[in-house]
Amino acid sequence: MSENAELPGRLGGVGYDGELPARQDLGLVFDELDYQMACQVYLWALPLVSYAQWQRVHREVFGAGPCDLVRYSTYRDRLGLITANATTPYILNFFDLAQTGPLLVELPAGPTAGGVSDFWQREIGVMGEMGPDRGQGGTHLIVPPGQPVPDGTPGEVHVLYATGMNVMFGFRTLDPDPDRSRALVDAVRIRPHDSDPASCTTRIVTPDGRPWSGDQPRGLEFFRTLHAVYQSEIVDERDRFYLAMLHRLGITKGEAFTPDERTTRILEQGAAAGELMAQANTFAKRFEGCRWWPDRLWDQPIVLDHSDQRAGHLDQLLERASWFYEAVSFSEAMKSHTPGAGQAYLGAYTDGRSAWLDGGRDYTLHVPADVPAKLFWSVTVYDTATRCLIDNPQQRGDRGSRDHDLLVNGDGSVDLSFGPHPPKTGESNWVQTLPGRHWFSYFRLYGPQEPYLDRTWKLGDITPA
Repeated sequence: MSENAELPGRLGGVGYDGELPARQDLGLVFDELDYQMACQVYLWALPLVSYAQWQRVHREVFGAGPCDLVRYSTYRDRLGLITANATTPYILNFFDLAQTGPLLVELPAGPTAGGVSDFWQREIGVMGEMGPDRGQGGTHLIVPPGQPVPDGTPGEVHVLYATGMNVMFGFRTLDPDPDRSRALVDAVRIRPHDSDPASCTTRIVTPDGRPWSGDQPRGLEFFRTLHAVYQSEIVDERDRFYLAMLHRLGITKGEAFTPDERTTRILEQGAAAGELMAQANTFAKRFEGCRWWPDRLWDQPIVLDHSDQRAGHLDQLLERASWFYEAVSFSEAMKSHTPGAGQAYLGAYTDGRSAWLDGGRDYTLHVPADVPAKLFWSVTVYDTATRCLIDNPQQRGDRGSRDHDLLVNGDGSVDLSFGPHPPKTGESNWVQTLPGRHWFSYFRLYGPQEPYLDRTWKLGDITPA
């Protein structure tokens, strides 16, 4: 390399001795090498750290045990849940199969949608209306990696083979009647396969107003959380080079995480830069085909496809980092292409002029008539800093077709308003935003129908008022 070559940024201060870096500046080069590895590890580990953080909240904040479920039903319950919908309740928990062994989940018959995923947030199996039980209920057995199905397991049991030692089981009730919905939740039973059913009661735990956050921790705490979950979790062979990076950064199985002053500084900088990269990768997506309509600024938030085996796309590193920075959990039903089944998501990260959405400004959104959603549709506002529901004085972050007070135009269309103060038309179609904070929005269709899937029905852009 020429001694006259100019290097950008952090390496700009490196001097040369002929064609080699000056020996007194080798520390700068190694600092940069480790810093770049920390940035890449941050992006790679987002789904793992996200679930590990949420698992910690369930155990330490909510007190949920290995047979319990946590039910998120109120708006305040969901304020810590990344990109939660504000319409249907969430019921879930995280389970360490190294402690429980094979795990039984008994799901009642009824309109539910859910499933099981590993801590890389890959779907292991679906349950409820989209699963093999087709909403008729049944018993599901989650088998830990490398273990056989226990002897004597009845043939009617639905077996799921876990791809990690930690799993999440969760579902949503789709019945709009709150009493029937609660009855479905109360009927779920979870217990280790070899336990006495009478000795393991499934409790329904709620956040009960306690503050919490499912947002990935920042700074050194991100890497502390990664180290903790890595001690027991399986990492695929495809990720072996990331394991080399982890080792270089002081994260090794069976060893304590005790970074020195230099490594602490590099990891803190890497976490900050990694999040900046994640923000750009999420809120200004560069993925082929993510723009749903070429003349609208609505993107598909979920460009992930775990079945994609094309050369160079197996890991989908940036696609995965994009979704799991802004959201949690993934199933194929969340990007349904089957008319009337599953869900469809669209994300707006800017207004119609490509400017970030400003909580201090007023905006409108025109929703044309005949929204092609078999069940219902909703528009939800999220805080970009937390990716969680906006914590506004209104304590309301969404509007949709299930709102009894929604004002509908004579032609069947709906005009929604966003801003710090209610519009002259009143609060029925308004979501309050917060000055000094940016926001983004999801448009969800539950049971998307053909006019959405063939793109003949078009949603308006979010437009400054």
